[in-house]
Amino acid sequence: MALAPSKRRVILASASRARRDMLAAAGLAITAVPAGVDEAAVKGAMAGQGAEAVARALAEAKASAVGVAHGDALVIGADQVLSLDGRLYDKPRDRAEACDHLEHLSGRRHALVSAVAVYGDSAVQWATAERVALTVRPLTPAFLDAYCAAMGDRLLDSVGGYELEGLGVHLFERIEGDYFTVLGLPLLALLGYLRRVGAVAS
Repeated sequence: MALAPSKRRVILASASRARRDMLAAAGLAITAVPAGVDEAAVKGAMAGQGAEAVARALAEAKASAVGVAHGDALVIGADQVLSLDGRLYDKPRDRAEACDHLEHLSGRRHALVSAVAVYGDSAVQWATAERVALTVRPLTPAFLDAYCAAMGDRLLDSVGGYELEGLGVHLFERIEGDYFTVLGLPLLALLGYLRRVGAVAS
């Protein structure tokens, strides 16, 4: 069944391949426009706040940054924050840092928070954040070396250095929460909102 969107354009304020793929698979005709937000500045302004608040602030900032230039569209912004023992992790800057992060996560349970916001009519109209708990199995140095080599630059695409929809599934022994939230978008909540406002078929 094809689910036709409304006449109003829907824009994803992100360059994330995973988020584009999720929305396309759900039948949404979207345009992707990277937001170009200074994430460090947003996080600095949110210093001391929890993972949910930080992720939501980033999602709203991205939706707003693109939304002001596309006033006729609904703009979706999203972001993801990884929290372990009170520390919030950024996306790795290079492969070495990604592998270092994975070593820190080895054998431990961490939280992954994904937030999404929708901007339209000159304001953020809706936003939410969802949390997932993930337990990484104890990883041997040999496995980590092989995994990092196989992933290559894809390690830099996600805050945890993993892709649950791909090789990253081998990292975990337990996942508690929504699959789409792990991939970086609370998709079910977003689709519910888009149905309420007539942006997708209900």
